[in-house]
Amino acid sequence: MSNRPTRRTILVATGATGAVALVAACGDSGGDGDSTAATATGQGAKLAATADIPEGGGTIFKDQEVVVTQPKAGEFKAFSAICTHRQCTLTSVSDGTINCPCHGSKFNITDGSVAHPPATQPLPEKKITVQGNSILLA
Repeated sequence: MSNRPTRRTILVATGATGAVALVAACGDSGGDGDSTAATATGQGAKLAATADIPEGGGTIFKDQEVVVTQPKAGEFKAFSAICTHRQCTLTSVSDGTINCPCHGSKFNITDGSVAHPPATQPLPEKKITVQGNSILLA
C-alpha cells in the first residue's frame, strides 16, 4: 500500500484553505458599525428632492427600480420601474407617460395604468413619503 493522500483528504484540505482565505478577505472593515451605506437604497432612503421631479413628468431610479412622477404641482406618485409586459426596466418619462424601450409599452404618470400596449397590466404602485423637500422610499 502507498501513503498517497486520498481524494477526500485533498478535498478537505482544499476546502479548509479556501475557507481561511475567505474569512481573511471578509475580516473587519474597520468601520464604526454604521449601516447607512447598506440602507441608502432601501426603505427610508432619500430618492430625490421634490425639485428634481419635473411637473408633468417624472424620474426613474434604476437602482431602486422605482419611478417617481409629479402629475401636477406638489402631487408625487411612485410606481415600479419594471414593465409589466416582459419585465424590462423602464427608461424614460415624457409626454405624460412612463415608457418601456423593449416593446413600446407606455404607462400613465398619474396612476400607472396602461396608456399604450402591449402591456395589459398597470405598473404596481410603490410607497413613498414626502418630508419637507425630500422624497423617501416608505
